Amino acid sequence: MRQLLLFVSIIAVGVLFISRLFYLQVYNSQTHDLFEDNAIRKVYDYPKRGFVYDRNGELLVANQPSYDVMVIPREVEPLDTLEFCSLLKINKEQFIKTYKKARRYSPRLPSVFVSHLSKEDYAVLQEKMRKFRGFYIQKRSLRDYETTIGANVLGDIGEVNHRDIKRDLYYKMGDLKGKQGIEASYEKILRGIKGIKFIQKDRFNRNIGPYKDGKFDTIPEPGKDITITIDAQLQAYGELLMKNKRGGVIAIEPSSGEILAMIAAPTYNPNILVGRERSKNFTKLFNDSAKPLFNRSLQGVYEPGSPFKLMNALIGLQEGVITPNETVTCYKGYKYGNRFMKCHCNYGTRNNIIGGIQRSCNAYFATTYRKILDKTGSASDGIDIWSKHAKSFGLGQFLNNDLFVGQKGRIPDRSYYKHVYPKTFYSTYTISNAIGQGEVATTPIQLANMIAAIANRGYYYTPHIIKNIKGETLPDQFTTPKQTTIDKHNFEPVIEGMYQVYKKGTAASLQVKDIDICGKTGTVENFAIIDSVKTQLTDHSIFVAFAPKDDPKIAIAVFVENGYWGSRFAGKVASLMIEKHIKGYITRTDLEEWLLKHTLEEEYAKPYSGKPFKINGYTTLQIVEEQKYFSLKKQLKKLNKPKIDG
Repeated sequence: MRQLLLFVSIIAVGVLFISRLFYLQVYNSQTHDLFEDNAIRKVYDYPKRGFVYDRNGELLVANQPSYDVMVIPREVEPLDTLEFCSLLKINKEQFIKTYKKARRYSPRLPSVFVSHLSKEDYAVLQEKMRKFRGFYIQKRSLRDYETTIGANVLGDIGEVNHRDIKRDLYYKMGDLKGKQGIEASYEKILRGIKGIKFIQKDRFNRNIGPYKDGKFDTIPEPGKDITITIDAQLQAYGELLMKNKRGGVIAIEPSSGEILAMIAAPTYNPNILVGRERSKNFTKLFNDSAKPLFNRSLQGVYEPGSPFKLMNALIGLQEGVITPNETVTCYKGYKYGNRFMKCHCNYGTRNNIIGGIQRSCNAYFATTYRKILDKTGSASDGIDIWSKHAKSFGLGQFLNNDLFVGQKGRIPDRSYYKHVYPKTFYSTYTISNAIGQGEVATTPIQLANMIAAIANRGYYYTPHIIKNIKGETLPDQFTTPKQTTIDKHNFEPVIEGMYQVYKKGTAASLQVKDIDICGKTGTVENFAIIDSVKTQLTDHSIFVAFAPKDDPKIAIAVFVENGYWGSRFAGKVASLMIEKHIKGYITRTDLEEWLLKHTLEEEYAKPYSGKPFKINGYTTLQIVEEQKYFSLKKQLKKLNKPKIDG
């Protein structure tokens, strides 16, 4: 029995030794263990990032070579710090700070020590790198923007942070990734796949050649080129028109959902976020009070104003509470309870749906809105029906597109109002929704998409920025139409009303020869808190349109902050961009010259000037005093005290 036990023990020990030898010689040689072997140096070979072209094949983004000085802290040997700092054009304090940061990250993994060397600095440093053990030069690609436009569209690339590395193990400290715009949305397609070389080191930590003759090395896979939907010429023209103004512009091709132009004003040259000056320039942009990094076309949430009347008209027709020929008499506004909503119509004007849109009649749409909510006898149920119709146009929700940022906006329903009106709820409580104010809020891209759905008579394609990826097909989400809840025949009277806006309505002065444009002006009140007082500023200018009326090629939404009224700034921008897209040239040079001459910088400076300024003929000081007066008057009335003599 003992002999058998001894024999089994010998056999077991032999199997263990053979297994261990197999593990060390075969399994442990596999690639995934090479990353843990301190005797092997890992050198990454970065791929070329994919190029970006506009819809007409114009190159927008290419690459340029860049050189980073890398450090592996545990391999650093004593060196002439002053000479090294001089070559890198840094001081000793920066040297110490960066070295400590790299060591905290990992003593044995490479980190970027100095990024983005110029070609001249690289040429000088390369000759002397052998003197600085533990440091080496890593070549990679930086972006080369072949244009000065579309910063909010194209985005930029920057160094990854610890959060990026934790989310995606592909990245290592010092790697670059898309931070905004297209660069971020299509990062995995544009970046490609890194290659890697394993270098064997001797006991003195010197490189002695490829590990196992490069058996486990991989070559980099370049990123894929992409074509985006933007028309670079239209984008450049829109940015020119929006110079010295703030706001957002979105132009969409209704038949495809492709975004033709996406303008956020103010903007900046994308090239300033490339190279060693990126951090300094980004900080400058970030701290700019005009917020050039804020993409107003996607993130700006505004009350839509009168363009939203189109939605209420469509819902009213669909719910059968109005007919195209039914009229409402306007007495320069709409009275409800002891309140009065003003209107610009002449006293006694009778408007049907076309006239209501053409003249932007508040009385017509307040009446329509109340009919929608009161149809079932319960405004609580009615507002849910109203909300469902509006949301079918993509309002009040993310559009599920391929854009890096966005906002939901707001289309309220009964649940939204529960905390304010927990028991009783009447249609008059939310009457401001009738004219696109109150609790309704949209982004420029949502409003442009709504207009695209109207242009298509009831459906839209998800707005998107990608047109083509080399070797791939577009996802179904961008090629499948989304149906609204409105029947096709109900769009015709609304579209005719929009057409009359240009023919003889609020946009008659913006007509473009040989193009049948359908549009809607909008003016929205604008408030800000100044010295703890809610103060009215100059109104926002809003305009929506599509053209041509039949077989539409472009749908557009324009928001110009502090732009007075709809046709003053936003309408001119929309008409010119429509003409530019359809004709390729401009005949309304009078509109163009006016926009280029007029700036809104003075309007934006008013709240920060410390001086009283005029709004609708009154200074802010007068407005504040008037607000205080009526506030005091209201308080005294509650106390049943005599009224103040004016």
